[in-house]
Amino acid sequence: MISSVLPMMTVVNYSVQDVFAGDQFVWVGSRWFEQTLTSPEFYQSLSRSLSFSALVLLIEIPLGILIALKMPARGMLSNFYIVLMAVPLLTPWIVVGFIWKVLVDPVAGLIGVSTTALGFTYDLNNPVVAWATIIIMDVWHWTALVVLLCYAGLQSIPKEYYQAAAIDGASKWNTFRYVQYPKLKRVLLIALLLRFMDSFMIYTEPYVVTRGGPGVSTTFLSLDLVQTASIQFDLGEAGAISVIYFLIILAVCWSLFCVLRTDE
Repeated sequence: MISSVLPMMTVVNYSVQDVFAGDQFVWVGSRWFEQTLTSPEFYQSLSRSLSFSALVLLIEIPLGILIALKMPARGMLSNFYIVLMAVPLLTPWIVVGFIWKVLVDPVAGLIGVSTTALGFTYDLNNPVVAWATIIIMDVWHWTALVVLLCYAGLQSIPKEYYQAAAIDGASKWNTFRYVQYPKLKRVLLIALLLRFMDSFMIYTEPYVVTRGGPGVSTTFLSLDLVQTASIQFDLGEAGAISVIYFLIILAVCWSLFCVLRTDE
């Protein structure tokens, strides 16, 4: 509790003051909030972050469900797949960024060299290529979380449910719709909650791979916040952005939590 409240109180304190030389404070009230909420750059960064979260969720949730459904329920092969799924999750974020930075290198990277051989130069200076790289990287890194959560949810379904569905002649789709999906709803909401928080706060991977470029095309709200705080050293403005950032995440997570509680 203390480890989270005290830093947040410090950020709130910075957000209502103008900071000089790191230790001189002048009270400015809500000026930084007004400046942030009327800044086009803030809304552009926010829209990029929300767009990224929406795209990766639209890919990872269905893909995770599909892979979980295809995994064997028991045996050594099941254990092998679980360990295989855990590998990306155990890889540190900065290592993931460097792995993909190397992979897409047009001179030495496996993906970069392969695409060059096919007549397509893998150019991270192209905004579409940069976005595609970060999205594919995130899908590789985090789909396994959805898979493992869904797999655990599927294992909790009694065999009698499947036997009843087979007796009724239910198709695979109807078995999923009426037997598996109702048991997965709570798990999927948890997966959605965790993945939204992670994807909306993503920083390390895009910083390593694209540095927010080309231009500002992959400058998400997290990168914009760090640049404001550490490069421009506008601690008051950075504090205001941090508070707004936190409130957005809190609002979305609270909404999903309420849906989860209602479902229970």
